[in-house]
Amino acid sequence: MSNKIYIFDTTLRDGEQVPGCQLNTIEKIEIAKELELLGVDVIEAGFPVSSPGDFKSVVEISKAVFEPTICALTRAVENDIKVAAESLKYAKRGRIHTGIGASDYHIKYKFNSTREKILERGIAAVKYAKKYVEDIEFYCEDAGRADNEFLAKMVEAVIKAGATVVNIPDTTGYCLPDQYGAKIKYLMENVKGVEKAIISVHCHNDLGMATANTLAGLMNGARQAEVTINGIGERAGNTSLEEVALTLQTHKNLNLQTQINTKRIYPLSRLVSNLMRMPVQPNKAIVGRNAFAHSSGIHQDGVLKNRDNYEIIDPEDVGVKQSSIILTARSGRAALKHQLSAMGLSFDKSELDKIYERFLRMADSKRDFSEEDVKALVGSKNDSLKIKILNAQIMSGNPNAPMAKVELEYLNEKHIETAIGNGPVDAAINAIRKIIIKKDVKLEEFFIQAMTRGSNDIGKVHMQLADSKNNIAYGFGSDTDIVFASLKAYVDGLNKMLYK
Repeated sequence: MSNKIYIFDTTLRDGEQVPGCQLNTIEKIEIAKELELLGVDVIEAGFPVSSPGDFKSVVEISKAVFEPTICALTRAVENDIKVAAESLKYAKRGRIHTGIGASDYHIKYKFNSTREKILERGIAAVKYAKKYVEDIEFYCEDAGRADNEFLAKMVEAVIKAGATVVNIPDTTGYCLPDQYGAKIKYLMENVKGVEKAIISVHCHNDLGMATANTLAGLMNGARQAEVTINGIGERAGNTSLEEVALTLQTHKNLNLQTQINTKRIYPLSRLVSNLMRMPVQPNKAIVGRNAFAHSSGIHQDGVLKNRDNYEIIDPEDVGVKQSSIILTARSGRAALKHQLSAMGLSFDKSELDKIYERFLRMADSKRDFSEEDVKALVGSKNDSLKIKILNAQIMSGNPNAPMAKVELEYLNEKHIETAIGNGPVDAAINAIRKIIIKKDVKLEEFFIQAMTRGSNDIGKVHMQLADSKNNIAYGFGSDTDIVFASLKAYVDGLNKMLYK
């Protein structure tokens, strides 16, 4: 058996089914091209019969992408299959993904049918799809809750009918890893002709075990993993592409390989997050904002001595420039010394001890400890900053577009610019961009948090900036005026990005 694991990405189909995350055709093409560069083997581009927009997207992705197989989803319905085949006419390698329910839940309550009739419909769908394309994938929906003996019978029948890939979905995220792994093993051992097709795993995350179930399936003989970027998808989501790829790369003893270029994972994660308007949770494995951030003093000291002490993945392997040492009340002297050194400041042991004592008192009253706080701690002035906010005036409200007038000190010279934008923050940032013309610096993330309560609440803004070389800088700002807090965060990020 081959040790190659085929990566089937369904970000543009199953992932896009998340409420509020719909993409237009141009956005889908942009993601598809990045998936091609990432090295995925199959892109499930859509469900063509579901809407004219989905049909068009499959057609245009088929024209724009050349290396991966382009897959179109259908039900076990002749018209679905016919429409899918038409949408794939420009694909260099096209695949029709058809199927039907395999569990008694679906057979009885979804289709009001019998096992025998469902089996007939599945076989007929494969044979009909075979008239249009050679590569046919069949999904046994809700296989996670299906009777293994009947499931094996269905898999054997559709392979005999011409299926080249058979998908065993844990549609409801029901299975435990040992159950799902045993299910795949049962099929590998009991389906006659199973070697003529690839067994595929498609797991949902309702109980938080999608990745574990997928790995259990692969370890028991499945050779295709169906995944999404950031683990997005129906309900609690699908198996995360980045988690599967990095697990197989980290655990080389499994002897299972993908052709994923992992260094492209983080930028693609951010692209999908931005286009789908779905932020990645900070503690998300591999691609979360805190995935390579350390705030505990014990951990910080260990990482500074040797990254391998607390990181099993090199951040650069997934496209992250470096780990982050975050100063908090739990940070130790090593972390503070590291931050001071990064700012070009050095102190002897006795001076550092005194600074550390002041740091602990100050850190206890702050959730985050910024570079500005460190400068205040050691008595440093802000003279070293290349960009300083002197004044800002914001005008917002209908019917006129929001407008901002910003005064900066930039490289020891005063500059004033006015700009409009989609909102007051956008207008203020546009004004700054007129002064500091750095076209390759992009705003990647923008988060707002409330620090207190009431009408005089203090807003805290986190921003992530990135340049064309994927260098990343984090900016922080807080103020009772959320627009001014955003300006502070943006300028903080620019100072770190451009003049660190």
